Amino acid sequence: MALLEARMGTELAELVRRHGGVVRSAAAVREAPLDSAAVVAGFLDRLRRPARRVHIFLTGAGATALFQEAERQGQLPFVIESIRAGTSICRGPKPSAALKRYGLSPNASAASPYTSHELLEAMAGTDLRGAEVTLVHYGERSESLSDELRHRGAALNELCLYEWRLPEDLGPLQDLAGDLVKLEIDAVVFTSQVQWKHLLQVATALGLGDDLVHALNSNIVVAAVGPICSAALDAAGVHPQVVPDNPKMGPLVAALAEYFTQ
Repeated sequence: MALLEARMGTELAELVRRHGGVVRSAAAVREAPLDSAAVVAGFLDRLRRPARRVHIFLTGAGATALFQEAERQGQLPFVIESIRAGTSICRGPKPSAALKRYGLSPNASAASPYTSHELLEAMAGTDLRGAEVTLVHYGERSESLSDELRHRGAALNELCLYEWRLPEDLGPLQDLAGDLVKLEIDAVVFTSQVQWKHLLQVATALGLGDDLVHALNSNIVVAAVGPICSAALDAAGVHPQVVPDNPKMGPLVAALAEYFTQ
């Protein structure tokens, strides 16, 4: 069973082993911090001007990066109080947990499965017209969400504080792509859409892109953590057999184990 998770790879592998699976790990993503000193300094300047503010956090990693850079600039208390004085909205439990570590509670949080759709639903009662809205992105910019916020009247400022990159050592991912094409793997587990994008990118560089898509639609069971990840696979012509109702690692592994016992 192939796993592409990096940050929570050990925990995911242990879950799979508890269900009797044999693990093959090949991390597909690394979170790389960006030089955000100037970006955060600009954010601080905007906070000093009177405005009705809304802060939207898409991930815990982005929220944490913002607070850490604010602390490096000696402005953490100011940022915390500014966010508390405005409206803060989180896309699910991870950014909510990051805020709570700094004594903040979001005014609203998206419901499961924590997609942009649920985020926008959670914001239905928030008037964005004329508001200064700060959107803290995840590892790649969400252009569709940015466009929708502007459409709702937001004066939008976007913060990209880290990005998703390929691992520095591509060897394990290249080997996995080759073994998937040869149908030597029984199942592959995707816990984010970027894992699939990077695996396909590596396979394509090896001349195996089409073969990989064909293999994943053949005798390999494909599991996707939730609708965003599943949609990315579907867009490339890969149709996951396992997508849990609750988009978390535990339910994902349990659903995959159930699939194999049917």
